[in-house]
Formats: sequence, structure tokens, C-alpha cells
Amino acid sequence: MKKKQNIATTKVKNSEWFFRENPFFRVFLREIDRMSGSTIYLFTTLIGPLISFVILLSIFADGVPRNLPVGIVDLDQTPLSRKIALWIDATPEAAIAMHFPNQEEAYQQMEQGKLDAIVVIPEGTEKDIMKGGSQKIPVFINNTNILKGGYLQKGIYKSLATLSGGIKLQVAMKSDLPEQRAKAKVQPVRLQQHILFNPYGNYSYFLLSALLPLIIVIFTLLSNVFAVGTEVREGTGTEWLEYSGDSLIIGLAGKLFPYTILLAIDAVVMNVVLFVRMGTPLEGSFLFIVLGELALIFTYQMIAVLLISVTANLRLALSLASAYAMMALTFSGLTFPQFAMPEVAKVFSYLFPFTHWVKIFISQAIRGEAVVHALLPMAIFLFFIFLAWSFFPRLKRLLKEERYWGKV
Repeated sequence: MKKKQNIATTKVKNSEWFFRENPFFRVFLREIDRMSGSTIYLFTTLIGPLISFVILLSIFADGVPRNLPVGIVDLDQTPLSRKIALWIDATPEAAIAMHFPNQEEAYQQMEQGKLDAIVVIPEGTEKDIMKGGSQKIPVFINNTNILKGGYLQKGIYKSLATLSGGIKLQVAMKSDLPEQRAKAKVQPVRLQQHILFNPYGNYSYFLLSALLPLIIVIFTLLSNVFAVGTEVREGTGTEWLEYSGDSLIIGLAGKLFPYTILLAIDAVVMNVVLFVRMGTPLEGSFLFIVLGELALIFTYQMIAVLLISVTANLRLALSLASAYAMMALTFSGLTFPQFAMPEVAKVFSYLFPFTHWVKIFISQAIRGEAVVHALLPMAIFLFFIFLAWSFFPRLKRLLKEERYWGKV
């Protein structure tokens, strides 16, 4: 019995020695201790991203804009004009908010931002249509917000086209034409539409799938720039290297690993929001998406190291990290197609790992392509990692030389 107790005690001592003397775990535990002494670390790795997820989820919960305010200027005041207003109000995109006696009052409300569109029903509309003629219905759309303007234009046009088709059908059937021939006469060419990806036009499917990873990218850069930059600013780099056995690679691995864990937790929450809460399609390999997320986090951790290595200034590195992270969405090709960009902008877009992450996500989640199509974007991450690795000698010099210490 005593012998077994001695063996157990020896194992405990050996494990304690391993964690105490192993350079990686020495740095890892040192970083945990540093993180516990400041709320900045916890906010930039866990609290901040989760709060941002909640805010974005509340904004895009509906998926598509609904019930956008529309004003009606009914100069005809007939049953048909009232039917036109009802049909427009019935569309999910539009909601009749106000009725006006003239266009001037309607324009004033639009200028004040209370209306997104104005529909003018001219005098004599019903009379002209009943005589077998046609009538133009002017629609004025506020297109300062292209998304809202596009949805309104589609919704109003669809409702008016449907109503117009119904009137033509009734007129044709009154001419003793059979129903099938009347329908063929009203619409001789019919469009058979098949939307392959995002068939519901859900705005959150493609926007949240970019914004949520972008939040992780922003906080990855800020937290890791701050973590490494404070070592230079406070002159604690020599102590950090001493814990790592004078190996910067082991030092970075042990130091950044706690942040990787917390940011990976953010990625798990993000996946729950995207695929469970929002119902984003998942047509391809979920495993490859997860690997892509971890690769994205690690790549931006290395870019954080690169920024500190190049600038040797914590404040400047944080500013550059913020700008670099925010520009990633602009050049990702999601809000404006990459193929339509000028050549300079197109080349510039490849300088952001986020651009390649978007291709991985769309390939695997939305389109359900074979994994082989996502291998190249994943491989490009290695370029950024290698670039950061080439500046490791400079970072080690910054940590050791006093002239770099104390910089803001």
C-alpha cells in the first residue's frame, strides 16, 4: 500500500515538474496569470465578440427588410385606385404608411426620411383602363439605400404587374376567349425561375456569414497585438523569453494559445448563431469550415505579431490592426463583386486573409462544392504565416533591446 502511495506521489511530482519546467506550459501559465490581472484581455477575446454577435443577430433577425413605408397619392379616387393601394400594401416589402392629396406633401415626407417610396395614381386611371387602354403609374423610390430601394422596386413592380395581368385576363375572357387561351394571350412568354443559392433572398445568409467572422478577426487582431505589444512596451520581453527557454517560437505558441482557445469558443458560438439560430444553409463540409475558422484565427494572430514586429509601437500597431481588419470586408468581394473591381483593387483584395475565408465559407456552406475547391484559399493562409515568421528575428531583437521599451 505504501509503495502504491509512493508511486502516485512520484507521478504527481513528475507532472508538477513537467508543467513547471516545460517552456511551453511555463509561458502558457504566465500568460494566464497576466490575463487574469486585466479585464482588457477577457473583453477583447470573449465578452466583446459575444456582445457584438447579439447586436448583429438582433439587427438581422428578420433576414430581409419588411414593411418599408410607402406613400400613396391617389388622384383618381376610384375602386380600382383603392385596389392598387391594397395590392401594394399586401406585398411583404411595402406598407402603405400615408395617403396624400398631392405630390408636394408626399415629397416633403420623403425628404424628412419618413417614406421610402411614393406611388402616384393619375386621374382617369380606371376610366382609361376600362376603355381598353393603358395607364402609367409613376413610382418614386428613395434609392440612397440600395438594398431598400431594390426590395421596394421589386415588390411594387410585382404587385402592379400581377394586378395588370389580372385585368388583362378579365378583358380577354369577356371577349369569349377560353381561359387557357386568355392566359396565353396575357402572358405568351413565361419565365421559369430557379434560384440555386439563397432562394429566399435572405440578407442575413450572406451578410452575417461575413460580419460575424469579421468580428472575430477584429478582436483577434486587437487582443493579440495588445498581448505581444505590451511585452515590448513594458520591457518584459526578456522575462517572456526566459520562460520560453530563449525560443521565440515556443514563447509565441505558449503566449497566444490562451487567446486561440477563447477565440475558438467565439467561433463555436458563431456557428451556433449561423447554422442553428439563423438557419444558414450548410451544403458542404462542416469540418472543413471549422478548420478554416481555426486557420483564419491563427493567421490573424500571426498578422498581429507581424504588425508589432514592423512598427515596434503598440498604439500604431493597434491603429493599423483596426484599419486592416475593417478594410477586409470592403475588399472581400461580398458587398461588391471582386471580378468587377479595378485591377489595382482586385490585387489589393488578395492582401486580406478574410477575402480567402469568404471563398471557403461560400464554397462549403452555401454552394456545397467539393472540398478541393476550397483548398487553394486555405493554402493562401500559409503565405501570411510565412511572412510573419520572417519577422521573428526582428521581434526577438525588440524584446531584448532597451531602446524599444516604453514606446506607447
